[in-house]
Amino acid sequence: MKQFKYEQVALTIRKDIELGRWQVNEKLPSIRQLANQYKLANISIQHALQLLESRGLVYAKPRSGFYVAQSSNKPFRDLPASALEKPNPVHVPDVFFDIMERSAAFDISPKAKLDVPISSHLQQLNRSITRSMRQHQQSNALYYAAPAGDQLLKEEIVKRYQKRGVNLQEDDVCVTSGCQNSLYLALQQVCKPGDIVAVESPAFYGVIQLLQHLGFHVIEIPSSYTRGMNAKALEKAAIQWPIKACIVTPNFATPTGSNMSEEVMQQIIGMAKTYDFTLIEDDIYGDLGFNSPTVPLKAFDNQDNVILCSSLSKSLSRDLRLGWTISKPHNKGIAQSKLISNLANGLAIQQGTANFIKAGHYERYLQQHRRQLLKQREQLLKAINQHWSFDVRYTVPDGGLSLWLQLPEKIDTLDLYHQAIKQNIVITPGCLFSAKPKFKSCFRLTFAHPTVNDRLLAIKQLGGIISACL
Repeated sequence: MKQFKYEQVALTIRKDIELGRWQVNEKLPSIRQLANQYKLANISIQHALQLLESRGLVYAKPRSGFYVAQSSNKPFRDLPASALEKPNPVHVPDVFFDIMERSAAFDISPKAKLDVPISSHLQQLNRSITRSMRQHQQSNALYYAAPAGDQLLKEEIVKRYQKRGVNLQEDDVCVTSGCQNSLYLALQQVCKPGDIVAVESPAFYGVIQLLQHLGFHVIEIPSSYTRGMNAKALEKAAIQWPIKACIVTPNFATPTGSNMSEEVMQQIIGMAKTYDFTLIEDDIYGDLGFNSPTVPLKAFDNQDNVILCSSLSKSLSRDLRLGWTISKPHNKGIAQSKLISNLANGLAIQQGTANFIKAGHYERYLQQHRRQLLKQREQLLKAINQHWSFDVRYTVPDGGLSLWLQLPEKIDTLDLYHQAIKQNIVITPGCLFSAKPKFKSCFRLTFAHPTVNDRLLAIKQLGGIISACL
């Protein structure tokens, strides 16, 4: 997605503020001066300043101009890497199951009304699937799909990844029942109980759950909240312990929204070859970049050391349950494991989704959806800055669905979860994102829904609960 001019200006001014070019309460140049400096219309500069205002970085004085804010709510800066800890078995807190039972993994107020009308593209998806059901009623009722998936759907997956720089063929793809199922099949293919698996820290709680279920030991690799896994720390760990696999999300990792540079991707791929471990890439947010197309880790994999896992659940529909793995050497084994555990995916859903993608509806939907998610990210940031008066730090990701927030150390967000749930407010506490007692003062919020009406009220009420704790 193309970055607007006003967003580029806002980013430049933000960096200048963070570098100390302008001090707290210092007046910024006028809109006319900034318009001349950046050779843009006054309205574009005004949009940039309003964007910075929504994030609490500047404030406006009537008939005076914009000034640098004294805000306690600040974006995260990179933290120093913590020391490595030896690999250990995994235990997922029970609160994970409580959150999923409430259908609240991506909603602070799951009982609230949906505030966005159904997209015409989603209506088209439903029509496409229904049409496939009608056209192939008898054959779909009498035959299973191939274990590796419908050929047309695999062709469309290949086309999309070729545009993102991945060299692959249809025979490298196995269709699965979502990204979690893809990660499960990939781990099962390359690891056995007791093996050591490296993960980002903080890590996606679904991955931690899988490692517990499969009986693996986990080593957590310190990761930047903005740039992802620390490559030097991963190499240090690989030298000390026999890592069998490493799970990484290069693009908009949950919970932080971090984005890995292409340089680090290449370094990590080199380590996988040197230290003989498999990289398992979670690319579930790869289609949700706000400003530019993303490049997967798999695009740099010329030694077939990466198993790419993804799905349409975050970018299109949670209900679809269609995912995939991409790996030349492991595809046959993954398809065989899928055959044993899941047999096959529904043909009509695969065929209908493939036709939806082939007709261009998915790409058009993404263009609209990314704009909506960016708007929702700004709504959430504005709500936090306007209604929370205590010290809080947060990430500002350029894609994905989530913010990672840190409260003062005295706050335990697991306790906060139990207090908030009494008011039907659901957060995802930091303890879920590690196998160790880490991130107690952190939690995840998502902008999968607009922060308006009931959800805006939930943000205000959550701020009140936190203030009372302080």
